[in-house]
Amino acid sequence: MQLKVLTAVAVGVGLVAALGPSGAASAGGDRHSGHTLKLGRQVLPANDGWAASGPGTTGGSAAASGDVHVVETRAELIDALGGDNATNRTNATPKIVIVRGTVNGFEGLPGRCADLADPAYSLDAYLAAYDPAVWGRVNPSGPLEEARVRSVANQTRYTQINVGPNTTIIGQRGATLENLTLMVDSAPNVIVRNINFVDAFDCFPAWSPNDGEAGNWNSQFDLMSVRRSENVWVDHNTFTDGDNPDSGQPVHFGRPYQVHDGSLDITHTASLVTASYNRFVSRDKVMLIGSSNTVGPDVGRLNVTLHHNVFDGTMQRLPRVRFGQVDVYNNYYKLGGEAFSYALGVGVQSAIYAENNYFALSDGIAAEDILYDWGGTAITEKGNWMQASGSRVPRPVSLLGEYNATHDPDLGADSGWTPALRHGPVLPAPLVPLATLVLAGARL
Repeated sequence: MQLKVLTAVAVGVGLVAALGPSGAASAGGDRHSGHTLKLGRQVLPANDGWAASGPGTTGGSAAASGDVHVVETRAELIDALGGDNATNRTNATPKIVIVRGTVNGFEGLPGRCADLADPAYSLDAYLAAYDPAVWGRVNPSGPLEEARVRSVANQTRYTQINVGPNTTIIGQRGATLENLTLMVDSAPNVIVRNINFVDAFDCFPAWSPNDGEAGNWNSQFDLMSVRRSENVWVDHNTFTDGDNPDSGQPVHFGRPYQVHDGSLDITHTASLVTASYNRFVSRDKVMLIGSSNTVGPDVGRLNVTLHHNVFDGTMQRLPRVRFGQVDVYNNYYKLGGEAFSYALGVGVQSAIYAENNYFALSDGIAAEDILYDWGGTAITEKGNWMQASGSRVPRPVSLLGEYNATHDPDLGADSGWTPALRHGPVLPAPLVPLATLVLAGARL
């Protein structure tokens, strides 16, 4: 039974099939590698989540041979995307960008953050000036904060890599984008596959004294961000902080110095996104769908499908949703750690449909901790299973029942819609760990 189901799942997952049993793309006789280029020509299968809506998602599959590029450096990546990082977001030429090796966002900057800092900014001066004991609980302002903002702008221009419409970015074996943000903004029809995203850290986090009871440090840069875009497919990637985890950051003003933001954030009226077979490993903030509670342009947008992803040692926003109809099915959650907050965030006017997911809990995390009410009213959930902390025996679980038994007010049981776009069979939840651990993530 398990073999038959897994075989059905693997059908149509072109990445795994093309890479072969070892997960390694053939070196081939040319720079493209025949297998990797074949993957670059693939389009999102029909009915595979929200990104299959409308015209579907084809990325750069129609690229002419002269618009197929292999890149190994930041400069080559920018050149392949159109030639000018400031204007590449409008370059609609169909293109396939094959990433080989590690592309680092700080390429050419031996001092990294020091090379991007405004002359009037230093962290020591910032800490001395805006210590709440001195400055109070008001937002930083004045020349030093202005210098920090200019420093962030310098980093944005350098480490934020802008992607245009009709683009496929596909990694060869071990391909890594490190210390950069892949920005898909106002760029419809984009495919990103088989990439290791590592450590998009912010050199210049902002102190927000009124964010929470004790204040918080906030960062700007995601590993990948989708904004104002439709028909985006994010498939078989791995998102991590590498050897620079949040747990290793210092504490300033009594709060962790947060240098990371999201793994894959979908905001600013983006919609029709499918994220499939990805791994999100040992990160705090993972996926924000909708960035504001303000009722306005996001209404009717932010429609996203998440299936067959692994969330391993992640702490919150798995995802956190506002406004959108978000289909969350056949995902594997391995949740634990003192910093764990919640998995599914039910935000303002959100409509989450959570089906046949598997939750493995440790470190005293309980079933009622999986949901969190961020101002929403309902969630549809069915067929989910849980392996409780300290138990080896999984069991069916009503996430909603567990949450409502310990929280007020109750969340409703009907989010108001039923997903119609799903490709292939929906696995029984007990088989989800086996399927996702075999198939999810970038091929190394």
